[in-house]
Amino acid sequence: MNHSEIVSFLWSVADLIRDTFRRGHYQDVILPLTVLRRLDCVLADTKEAVLKRQAQLKGKGLEDLDAQLRRASGFAFYNTSRYDFEKLLADAPHLAANLRNYIAGFSPNMREVLEKFDFDNTISKLDEAGLLFKVLERFKNVDLHPDRIDNPTMGTIFEELIRKFNEALNENPGEHFTPRDVVHLMVDLMLAGDEDRIRRKGIVCAVYDPCCGSGGMLMITKEHVTIGLRKNGEALRRAINPNAEIHLFGQEVNPETWAVSKSDLFMKDPTGRDADNIAFGSTLSNDRHSGRGFDYLIANPPYGKDWKRDEEAVRAEHERGASGRFAPGLPRISDGQLLFLLHMLAHAKAPKEGGSRIAIIMNGSPLFTGDAGSGESEIRRFILEHDLLEALIALPEQLFYNTGIATYVWVVTNRKTPARTGKVQLIDASAFWVPMRKSLGDKRREIPPDRAQDIVKILADFRDGDTRRIAKDGKEEEVVVSGVFPTTHFGFRKITVERPLRLNFQATPERLARLDGEKGFQALAQSKKKGAAGAREQAEGRALQDAIRTLVRTLPGSVLRDRDEFERVLDAAASKARVTLPAPARKAILSALSERDETAAICRDKDGTPEPEPELRDTESVPLPAGDDPVDADGVPASVRAFVDREVRPHVPDAWIDTSKRDEKDGRVGLIGYEINFNRYFYRYTPPRALEEIEADIRAIEGDIVRMLAEVTGTAPAK
Repeated sequence: MNHSEIVSFLWSVADLIRDTFRRGHYQDVILPLTVLRRLDCVLADTKEAVLKRQAQLKGKGLEDLDAQLRRASGFAFYNTSRYDFEKLLADAPHLAANLRNYIAGFSPNMREVLEKFDFDNTISKLDEAGLLFKVLERFKNVDLHPDRIDNPTMGTIFEELIRKFNEALNENPGEHFTPRDVVHLMVDLMLAGDEDRIRRKGIVCAVYDPCCGSGGMLMITKEHVTIGLRKNGEALRRAINPNAEIHLFGQEVNPETWAVSKSDLFMKDPTGRDADNIAFGSTLSNDRHSGRGFDYLIANPPYGKDWKRDEEAVRAEHERGASGRFAPGLPRISDGQLLFLLHMLAHAKAPKEGGSRIAIIMNGSPLFTGDAGSGESEIRRFILEHDLLEALIALPEQLFYNTGIATYVWVVTNRKTPARTGKVQLIDASAFWVPMRKSLGDKRREIPPDRAQDIVKILADFRDGDTRRIAKDGKEEEVVVSGVFPTTHFGFRKITVERPLRLNFQATPERLARLDGEKGFQALAQSKKKGAAGAREQAEGRALQDAIRTLVRTLPGSVLRDRDEFERVLDAAASKARVTLPAPARKAILSALSERDETAAICRDKDGTPEPEPELRDTESVPLPAGDDPVDADGVPASVRAFVDREVRPHVPDAWIDTSKRDEKDGRVGLIGYEINFNRYFYRYTPPRALEEIEADIRAIEGDIVRMLAEVTGTAPAK
């Protein structure tokens, strides 16, 4: 059987258990038994040797047999139970107890893995339902021996099963499983340009995935280096360096996928070194590889998943500043993708130690979500101002199993070549796909190896305006697929532009009626005191309200377009009426009797400074210049002053810049922000159809409707 047939065979166990387990819990049975069956097949050839060696060593009174039994099994794990799948089924009445004995017979490191499946409860449930024998027999009939199913194929089987489980659970799209075509491309992009480095004699490289799932990205990276690229057993590309020593490291929060990853690596590497490097737990709140640097880092963090469970630890680490992983900023609580990127940057080797390359795939949100000064913008700012972003690659939609959304590969490195220094390459690979013969969930497209290699070539060529012929709507056209931009191109300085407050004043009946609704006026008849004192204050306040109502009715009914002039008129009337106006009452009168008027005089404060009009307040995003940007005495950069003079003042001559709003990092006027609106750079205008053509289509549709109605009613259509 090929891997697809094996997956279908194993998944058919669902037919046996569907009345006992809900669809979302099929993995509780299928996944651990698949792992157990694989382990059973892997250890079959040395099982007798292990039991024999155990008996020999026990006879000598030795207690610690672990190292000797590992050597006897040929792997970093072993099983000392006398049972295997064949012997378990031969004693059906005691199957549950014997199966537990079999699991307990594994070496401590493998027992730790199997415990993450919480399989003991599943055994009880299957046994009580009378299904344990049938299910175990089904698994016994599939041969998962490495001679039949090699390690890469077995990894594919595990991931296909996990994909099916995620579909059953309607899991988050980036949660565990990344399609193999996407992983192969990401690995190629991560390793691009490093071939000569990897070919060096005695090279040792560490590869890390902080959310490794079932370990597919790590294993494919190692295969690309030491085995090459293969598809269905056919070699598509030779190994970069078969003798390279590749050490794998990872961390995973989901116990089942962690167990799959760890067990699979135990079977792939007889030394058990890589398996020992796969840690369990939440990467964001419990970094199990703290302090270690890696040569290559690759990840597919979950898209749009909140980080509430890690919030306390993440915020505490952010407060530590540069000594923590999250100093640049924190994204909104609803999406933690950028936290994983910061985590990976914290684990990059310093340039003096050789530096690192990172490939991470995320949806569009981290590119542009968050305004200037937000956590997301500050993270982008850190990456771009430190010149860490080498390239962004837009992938086709409908690549993932549980979502059709657009995704982007970020290629990040702290050792750019001189030609790329200060620059970022954007690659539009959204059309580099072929349709799948059969859709798998939302995955209807894939990136074939030749298209993937073309994407890598575009990255390597590093040409601004590079083009490819792309098929669209049945036609081929030459389109730009690569753009090269300075890092400052994605930055802007957000400034606040104010306009002066201009008011006219008039004592009309409509405006006078508004006075009673003003809070400052209403407060005159209110008191915080209790009892008689409070009642006295309220009575005095109501009397003052009546006096003010009488006062404002004496004001002239003409329009006054100068606040200072109106206040002089109001003061004169108050003096004549012998009414003392408290500040809140005075403010209420000004508010009730005023309306905005562009022809009125500017309202100024006591220092003669124009007061801003909140409703006319606006913001402008000023592009960051590529070179020097001197500031004036007010802290306004020259680029900002020139922008306002060019784009704002010709339309609103009385506008000014609010110099109180400054960037925390550089102290200059305006908040610096960064965003990458990817589609803006590759937008292709499609002219609308001619009106005559649209009208002809509408008339044709109308004719069809009339004919269908005639058929329904049995009448002839009108001529």
